[in-house]
Amino acid sequence: MLDPQQCRSARLARDARFDGSFFIAVSTTGIFCRPVCPATLPQERHVRYFESAVAASSAGYRPCLRCRPDSAPDSPAWLGTRTTLTRAIRLIDDGALQDGDISSLCKRLGIGERYLRQLFQRRFGVSPKAYSLYRQCLFAKKLLHETALPVVDIAHASGFASLRRFNDAFKRQMLLTPTDIRRRRSRQSAALNLKLAYRPPYRWERLRHFYAVHVIEGLEWIGEHSIGRTIRYGTTTGHFEAVHDPARNQFDVTLELSELGDLNAIVRQIRRMLDLDADTQVIEDHLRQCVPDLALAEGLRLPGSWDVFEAGVRAVLGQQISIAAANRLIQQLVDQLGEGGDQKRRRFPTPEAIAASDLSFLKLPGSRRETVRRLATAYASGEIDNDPQQWLSLKGIGPWTANVVAFRGHGDPDIWLDNDVGVRRALAALTTSIDPAVASPWRSYLTLQLWNQIL
Repeated sequence: MLDPQQCRSARLARDARFDGSFFIAVSTTGIFCRPVCPATLPQERHVRYFESAVAASSAGYRPCLRCRPDSAPDSPAWLGTRTTLTRAIRLIDDGALQDGDISSLCKRLGIGERYLRQLFQRRFGVSPKAYSLYRQCLFAKKLLHETALPVVDIAHASGFASLRRFNDAFKRQMLLTPTDIRRRRSRQSAALNLKLAYRPPYRWERLRHFYAVHVIEGLEWIGEHSIGRTIRYGTTTGHFEAVHDPARNQFDVTLELSELGDLNAIVRQIRRMLDLDADTQVIEDHLRQCVPDLALAEGLRLPGSWDVFEAGVRAVLGQQISIAAANRLIQQLVDQLGEGGDQKRRRFPTPEAIAASDLSFLKLPGSRRETVRRLATAYASGEIDNDPQQWLSLKGIGPWTANVVAFRGHGDPDIWLDNDVGVRRALAALTTSIDPAVASPWRSYLTLQLWNQIL
């Protein structure tokens, strides 16, 4: 948490770089806002600062209807060394407490229920269940503002089993009713359009270049200011397109989905793909101190893959060959085994589809072909999950591949790709040596900065 003087300065300047890093509660109105709120600035004696929206809500404040705290970039949960809390937050945001209970979550984390409650109480001032419920309601508020979905569909998309439970929880958490939100909305959109904000700076042209170099026809499409692709999440299929709006520090995202139950998780996947939650100012200040001789480009973002399995297959097929050659192999895989109505729109192949194929259409060594099938078979059977370190037990997958998967599939901020050809070339061009260990926990961004030196 920033100190009060930093918060005050950012609030008075309405500095968008701090959007999502803290929230402003006003005692005279009972409302909490983002630092960029356009409302008249309150006097400092009436202001309280909170690290998160859930903390402000638990203190009795309701969200502002002008700046909409639900639209703020999420504070990066992986700041610091809170490994257990970070993983708990990720699992809860993925629906662990909607589909299960605290006991099941604690078993997955390998900790006791009491310890988990202590972690959330210290960080947010609420229980894990209260945190989960508030996040559901905050996402529902976003859908009420930005879409024309019926309230019953919004309840389902936000993870509520019934409309009655949704209405009760929303009123208790937001101190407003869903009807209050809809009544104040200025316009309706017939499509599923959402606005996903970030903290500037954001170097879109570099992220776009990376995706354009790796684009697979039918699976992805890239415009000057946009990126789109087909997706699958659980039983939900569809596609999205995100258009960059630098004037508003956001992406305008349009989605077409087969069902809405996984909408919240899908939106978080898109945020991770575009690395919208990174505070690049903090990251780059750290790197400047650690690597003073490296000229840093501001606003570089991690280029995410849609999911961990796709990142893994792409990494295996890209071992020891050029980007162009890897793209040809991935294109063949999508054309032959990808799902979709026609060649214009294809989804990435499922693990089951790859495991069932002999992959003879891929012109590559038999050992590499078997590595892809071995990975798909283990993933489909549940022998391995989304932890790339587990994959090291599979023949043909080494530390480099696991690190690339963590880098692109998870958006892990602290991956050092020391064996990457581009990183080696950039290091060789520097006049001084770099100790990557000092760049932790931002070594992934050091990797990006080095790539940027040679591209």
